[in-house]
Amino acid sequence: MTALLDVDGLDATPGGVAAVVDAGLTVASGEVVALLGANGAGKTSLLRALMGLAPATARRLDLDGADLRTASPEARARAGIGWCPEGRRVFPGLSAAETLDAAGPPDRAERRRRAAAALALFPDLVPHRDRPAWQLSGGQQQMLAIARAAMTGTRLLLLDEPLQGLAPQVATVVAAAIRRAASAGAGVLLADPSPARALAIADRGLLLQSGRIVRTGSAATLAADPTLPSLLVGG
Repeated sequence: MTALLDVDGLDATPGGVAAVVDAGLTVASGEVVALLGANGAGKTSLLRALMGLAPATARRLDLDGADLRTASPEARARAGIGWCPEGRRVFPGLSAAETLDAAGPPDRAERRRRAAAALALFPDLVPHRDRPAWQLSGGQQQMLAIARAAMTGTRLLLLDEPLQGLAPQVATVVAAAIRRAASAGAGVLLADPSPARALAIADRGLLLQSGRIVRTGSAATLAADPTLPSLLVGG
């Protein structure tokens, strides 16, 4: 499987602290990869570094063969990387439709095409597209945050704890949408503190400890590993 995202030797140092050390990973188009690890293991720092939001260096950081090591966050978004931070962070003064419009490209026709594709991931949002974001439920806000990330063109989605704090029924809806995005060709890299929840929707998993990727494998292999809970204790 050809890598969409190809990373080698990535070090992230937010605040001058070595949060991610010598990380190497790949994500293919159509693949969901789960980042596993205890709080403080470096999951968020790795995602932020890939988006260009945290100080980082790398021997290689390619998206579909294009070198993004010196690219700004804006340039990475234009290249097709969508970022959904922990905590949703929707724009309260905008409606759902306005949120998607604000996150889209300058070309109006392309914005409309991308908005339609983003809403197709979350049909439950369609009846609420004209409501202010602050009036949406927590689950609907999470759907909107992911749809907003998809407005970059949905080549690669970086999702930080997209299922955290959601009711089980809503988490199921969001998880299904993430799989739909992958089925449509996007690569997805998501962080989640719950290995069972993350591996249930992932194809592969990466385990971080103290900023280092210490184990990789298929979702089925990692889920069946009896040592995984002990590896998740501590950063």
